[in-house]
Amino acid sequence: MFVSFQRVFTLSEKSWSGSCLQYKWQKTVGNYLAVSGPDNFVKIFDRHGQKVNELNLPGNCVSLDWDKDGDILAVIAEKSSSIYLWDANVNKTSQLDSGMKDQMSFLLWSKTVPLLAVGTSKGNLLIYNQQTSRKIPVLGKHTKKITCGCWSSQNLLALGSEDRSITISNHEGDTIRQTSVRADPADVQFSVMKTDERSSPGESTVSVALGKKTLFLFNLNDPDNPIELAFQQRYGNIISYRWYGDGYIMIGFSHGYFVVISTHIREIGQELFQAHNHKDSLTSIAISQSLNKAASCGDNCIKIHDLTDLKEMYAIVTLDEETKGLDQMCWTDDGQLLAVSSQQGSLHVFLTKLPILGDSSGTRIAYLTSLLEVTVDNQVEGESPVAIAVEVEPSFIAVGPYHVAVGMNNRAWFYALGDSGVERVKDTEYLGTVASMCLNCDYAAALFEGKVQLHVIDGDEQVVQEDRQTKLFPEPDQKYRILSHALTSEFLYYGTDTGLIQCFYFEDWQSVNEYRHTVGVRKVFPDPNGTRLVFIDEKSDSFLYCPVNDSVFEIPDFSPAIKGVLWENWFSNKGVFVAYEEDKAYTYAFHKDTIQGSKVILVGATKLPFSHKPLVLHNGELTCQTQSGKINSVVLNTHSFLNNPHSDTSKDKLQSLLQQAIMLKRFSDAWNICKALNRTEAWGELGRACLHHMEVELAIRVYRMMGNVGMVMSLEDIKGIEDQNLLAGHLAMFCNDYNRAQDLYLTSSYPMAALEMRRDLQHWDSALQLAKRLDPDEIPFISKEYAIQLEFVGDYTNALAHYEKGITGNNKVSVWFQLILLNSHSLLLR
Repeated sequence: MFVSFQRVFTLSEKSWSGSCLQYKWQKTVGNYLAVSGPDNFVKIFDRHGQKVNELNLPGNCVSLDWDKDGDILAVIAEKSSSIYLWDANVNKTSQLDSGMKDQMSFLLWSKTVPLLAVGTSKGNLLIYNQQTSRKIPVLGKHTKKITCGCWSSQNLLALGSEDRSITISNHEGDTIRQTSVRADPADVQFSVMKTDERSSPGESTVSVALGKKTLFLFNLNDPDNPIELAFQQRYGNIISYRWYGDGYIMIGFSHGYFVVISTHIREIGQELFQAHNHKDSLTSIAISQSLNKAASCGDNCIKIHDLTDLKEMYAIVTLDEETKGLDQMCWTDDGQLLAVSSQQGSLHVFLTKLPILGDSSGTRIAYLTSLLEVTVDNQVEGESPVAIAVEVEPSFIAVGPYHVAVGMNNRAWFYALGDSGVERVKDTEYLGTVASMCLNCDYAAALFEGKVQLHVIDGDEQVVQEDRQTKLFPEPDQKYRILSHALTSEFLYYGTDTGLIQCFYFEDWQSVNEYRHTVGVRKVFPDPNGTRLVFIDEKSDSFLYCPVNDSVFEIPDFSPAIKGVLWENWFSNKGVFVAYEEDKAYTYAFHKDTIQGSKVILVGATKLPFSHKPLVLHNGELTCQTQSGKINSVVLNTHSFLNNPHSDTSKDKLQSLLQQAIMLKRFSDAWNICKALNRTEAWGELGRACLHHMEVELAIRVYRMMGNVGMVMSLEDIKGIEDQNLLAGHLAMFCNDYNRAQDLYLTSSYPMAALEMRRDLQHWDSALQLAKRLDPDEIPFISKEYAIQLEFVGDYTNALAHYEKGITGNNKVSVWFQLILLNSHSLLLR
């Protein structure tokens, strides 16, 4: 199944009709696209297809290029000795006199510094420093027209000319290498060739297509041994080529072939990959390093491959209206937009990577579906998706029960979600660039520059008291920076660089709880009710915090690469949450009431598909946003028992599913699995789990199903106990965890239960220790019973000692009688 790309816009002007276009994306940010046709104009469009400016030239545009930062567009034209410079920051054009007498034919900015190289039709060169305004003319660099060139990362300039020579110059224009070639050069590029020897750092290989037939590789460190590669005639002419990866070259040929070769000396001449991508012709290839994708265009379609597996076709885009075929392709540096021109003068821009921006509130999600469109959806509640056309390309999105907010920089736009549709409520400016935003029913909270501004959303603010319409955190006298924040229906939580977690209660309009951690708190994730909170500190350790009783529990096996946490929204499984990183999601469960106390456990991990960002967790299913602007569901491995029909599942698999259900406290599902298994061992495992989690009623049902009368009667006796520690002590005793049972009994309202347990178990040493603390009057009776046991096993000395301790007024005669017998026995043994 191929990925489909969304067409953002198409440019088609009358003056371009029937002609091929020259165009380039703004470097780095990709906000502008400069396009030149046969009409003596260079037109500049933004990334949404709106014209921003145009340069009126005295003749056709010869060449255009953006500087390394995308600030300056340089243009040269026929019938002019001027270089036209358009400043993207101020939207103004200026002219620079080149001082060249002959027609300029080539123009290129350096990759690393503000140096512009300009070549002429007679082989002369100009190097212009934008920063210092210094111009260095170099006459006679070549004897004929300079047609192509490339800057290296070390600021070396390679030029190709119609005089069939290649020159390598430094940034001052001095020639440091020169070589002749046997055909007209085109498409000069710098790269690093793979060799077995340790070479000097930097791009040391110059490649150039010769006569559209061969590829010439010129190593600056070995200038006497250039390599020339020829290809099969059936491929046709070399149209374009690109270096990528570790010394690989991708080449597109005119007859539609798409070939990859390696420059490793042992592999030169071998084709690593070959595909006949286009039936009649191929006109261009492009590579996006940020996407790790390669594209070829030809006929009327674009084919996109993943560089990690070229055999797999990632996407095919067909443009049925382009009957004359396609021409050139160009990707933005970030890989978001791909521009494709046609031979009849149209330019199409496709969205190949959408910023993954999304948010959730309960089971409702809002996510970016196009550069200027946000979609609100709630698949759990069965609501129809609602698309919202927004004013700007947002850098953040927030959604609440009744509103959506989008924004960029220091501004946010708010939209109300109603039965009659979407209505824009207002826009708000903040005192700094907004890093993140949260919404609830009434309020929005924006985090910027270490502060949080809380304010009402709706314009109708009469419903909120005047002194509760806005508040800025922290207070002026509080010297800390807020690093993260979150809203629930009733609380605002935020974490600071000093380790403070603050809870602000809307009802009282004041802070009602705070917790001080040892290091800064980087992220906070409260559950929907605000009664539990996961936080990640600056050491990438994570904890679960319960504000109700200020208890904190460390989260085990927590990955330092975690990006976010989602709490389960299913009503019956509130203690479950997922922590996700780039390609994995980890399921955790908070076991609040167990005989071992409260703790967090890791249930398991689930691999996430590529570029999936989780937005909602509901009943073991993650709703994720993809970079294509769609949503996709991923069922957690830890919840696979929900999707397995028990009748068709093997016994071993059912046993594994039972363990999953128990760890997640899904006891009704565990009951059904046990019925399907129909094994005593499975019922026993569920019974022990019920005891562990203090689920007495269910434990009675389980043990009744097993026919364990004694356990059922014991549980019936204790099921009405309200003291949690006393109840937990009984259950721990039933689980044979006697030490824990003793500890629980001692902290309960009836500590004597610990003594009674030890006495019933005949743990005499422990019983005596407890009797000293709890009831010294019991010591003689316990000592007597202990002595009887010791006598029985033949330990007469210790038995005698304990009989002596067991002497009381009521049992003197019997104990003295035992002592006489013991002494007699001792004499006989002697």
